[in-house]
Amino acid sequence: MIRLSSRISLPFVAAVSLTVSLPAITQAQQSPSPQYPNYPSETPHHLQPAASSFDYARREAMIPMRDGVHLHTVILVPKGASHAPILLTRTPYSADQLTTHAASAHLGPNLYGYDNATDVIVDGGYIRVIQDIRGKYGSEGDYVMNRPNRGPQNPTPVDESTDTYDTIEWLIHNIPETNGKVGILGISYDGWLPLTALVHPHPALKVSVPMNPMVDGWMGDDWFHNGAFREQNLPYIYEQTATRDNSAKWWTAHFDDYDEYMSAGSAGELGRQHGLEQIGFWKKLIAHPAYDAFWSDQAMDKVLAADFRASGIPIPILLVHSLWDQEDIYGAMAVYKAIKPLDKTGDKVFMVLGPWHHGQEIEPADSLGAIHFGSDTGTWFRKNVLAPFLAHYLKDDAPAMDIAPVTVFETGRNEWQKLSAWPVAPAMKSLYLQPGLKLSFSPESANTANSASYDEYISDPAKPVPFRARPSQPVGYDLPLTWPQWLVDDQREDSGRPDVLTYTSDVLTEPLHITGQAIANIVASTSGTDSDWVVKLIDVYPDEVAGDPNLGGYQLAIAMDIFRGRYRESFASAKPIEAGKALTYRFALPPANHVFLPGHRIMVQVQSSWFPLYDRNPQTFVESIFWAKPGDYQKATQRIYHTPDHASAIELPVVEKK
Repeated sequence: MIRLSSRISLPFVAAVSLTVSLPAITQAQQSPSPQYPNYPSETPHHLQPAASSFDYARREAMIPMRDGVHLHTVILVPKGASHAPILLTRTPYSADQLTTHAASAHLGPNLYGYDNATDVIVDGGYIRVIQDIRGKYGSEGDYVMNRPNRGPQNPTPVDESTDTYDTIEWLIHNIPETNGKVGILGISYDGWLPLTALVHPHPALKVSVPMNPMVDGWMGDDWFHNGAFREQNLPYIYEQTATRDNSAKWWTAHFDDYDEYMSAGSAGELGRQHGLEQIGFWKKLIAHPAYDAFWSDQAMDKVLAADFRASGIPIPILLVHSLWDQEDIYGAMAVYKAIKPLDKTGDKVFMVLGPWHHGQEIEPADSLGAIHFGSDTGTWFRKNVLAPFLAHYLKDDAPAMDIAPVTVFETGRNEWQKLSAWPVAPAMKSLYLQPGLKLSFSPESANTANSASYDEYISDPAKPVPFRARPSQPVGYDLPLTWPQWLVDDQREDSGRPDVLTYTSDVLTEPLHITGQAIANIVASTSGTDSDWVVKLIDVYPDEVAGDPNLGGYQLAIAMDIFRGRYRESFASAKPIEAGKALTYRFALPPANHVFLPGHRIMVQVQSSWFPLYDRNPQTFVESIFWAKPGDYQKATQRIYHTPDHASAIELPVVEKK
């Protein structure tokens, strides 16, 4: 999921050429008689742009699908193109808007913005095709959020896979300038669609590039993380689903989103106040708060693994993941882990992990927030990975490529690495939470006869921990909004709160390199009957940093996530927590490839709310947190244990020195 920039202008249409027959227009509709014949309108009945000087031709088509629905498609053909491959993006965000970022005679400015890797497209001489998916903007049909593949969750004969197949069949027979080879790519929702295209793909589809894809909306992408609902996505659900053209806008009554979401109490009540009961997807979402078949049947990592086990991996796939993806940090890695073991020849599944926010790989990317990477990592990726990958599989001369199975940026040292594989099951080294709010790789280093067996804090739903410094901003990509940066926000504000436990290591004397996913293994109790647990792995900079004073003491989050306690025993079924009992909560944190440098310290923070990004846990077990009542929200005493028989730790995928 990604929200389009408010700066995107309305479509600028250049060199229009309709390549399919449209319904007949009557003479009366086409040329209405002027009301005043002797004083006619000065606006032409049909404006034909003078576009002969443009370096591209724009065509629009309504492409027929197998069920009779027609999908609006924009085709941009570079002037003089011949035997050119097609780069296809299918989108719910308006094909017109994605192809008219500027009013220009040149293809590049028109494409420069979301969702176009403009330099790769223009320099590569590709035919650019962007299509509105069914039910959105110029396309016919009904819209379903992340329409499931045909099967238990979709009883119809069509899905995004069949629509992609039918689209490609039409394109290769109706664009004379093409060589008949198609690649599909996109970011976020547009990145989920290249995954759906892999199910029984068209023979002309030669490569798929899912970037920051939505994959599993419950486990860790847009809608939930480990059962905790991402409440700040309510505006997206409303605006994306309420109308075909996203013209209905979410409204607020507070400047600070913290106040806005507190005012309603529960997420369900806030949705009711905005009329969300009219929205089909919202009704499905609140009906399925646990990980039941509704979610698992449409999780694309599971769908693709099942399909590829049966029929093999059909075409090369380049998965692109952002290490600080503030929206879909789960998906690409989940797909890699599910399908890479099925890549028997080792030449079908590739992956890139870059130091980016959601979608930053198509932009200049030498920094993210306060963190600088020493080079433009976005341009490096496009020049050295994306462009040669596409050219190798789509160009007629198939130029050679030198692309590793895994290309990953090493944060901390700020270097690109080429790996033969990503460690999906790395050797782990436990970093123990210790008395005195210390961290140590030795479980006994700080335990003494007089040591307390736990640390505790009071979690108060009336005063939830903000996920960012207030005032809480809404989701948005245009300044002054800084939503894309929140995963690299300085965490020291939270480290001083009484309802956040902060554990810190000694100053490191040598580098510590982790590659893989850390595992939170927390032994905790609550005086309530439900609880959330937020765990953060943090790199603490030295107290002073030469040349960059703003980074002095900076607390940079390397991996963070949340776990809703009611799903400790089963994601499919919520159960109350036994009050006061020490229980183990074990869950994976997002992927990292990071070096904690000498002079830095490692920090772990533990808390029980992350608001308003996630809805508040009432800490009293209720059937559905969506409909928790004011009286359900109760303070709770939270304890984190650190004894030999109740050892809390973060298991780190440490790369041992060679």
